[in-house]
Amino acid sequence: MGEGKKIVTMNRKARHNYDILDTYEAGIELKGSEVKSLRQGKANLKDAFARVEKGEIYLYGCHISSYTHAYQFVPDPLRPRKLLLHKEEIRKLAGKVAERGLTLVPLSIYFKKGKAKVELALAKGKTLVDKRETIRRKTMEREVAREIKRYR
Repeated sequence: MGEGKKIVTMNRKARHNYDILDTYEAGIELKGSEVKSLRQGKANLKDAFARVEKGEIYLYGCHISSYTHAYQFVPDPLRPRKLLLHKEEIRKLAGKVAERGLTLVPLSIYFKKGKAKVELALAKGKTLVDKRETIRRKTMEREVAREIKRYR
């Protein structure tokens, strides 16, 4: 396996719907054929979120399709999956989520050195006004870049 990351899936709406405050890399506990499904790119993070429960972090709403050649043990595609982080990181995240009303959102699933990883973000939900402001700012930046390019 190479040193780089092989991205399996990304949560494209996450950066639109949330202000990302901090990101963490977590391992993900998978069963049986789920790894092969991920290698084929059959995963979806559209409605996924993470929650701290009993000192552990679980990923909910992540859909990993069944591996086509698996016939004996086929896990539920939407089952909660445990995320693997150090105890200290879990305690830190649990405190921030509890006190400030922040949420844990998965940004992407990828392979790093042959291991499946989840990029987990500590995020704050955007309001409709914030979303409009972000779109307006990006449009302005695009127009400025276009003008600069035109005069070069």
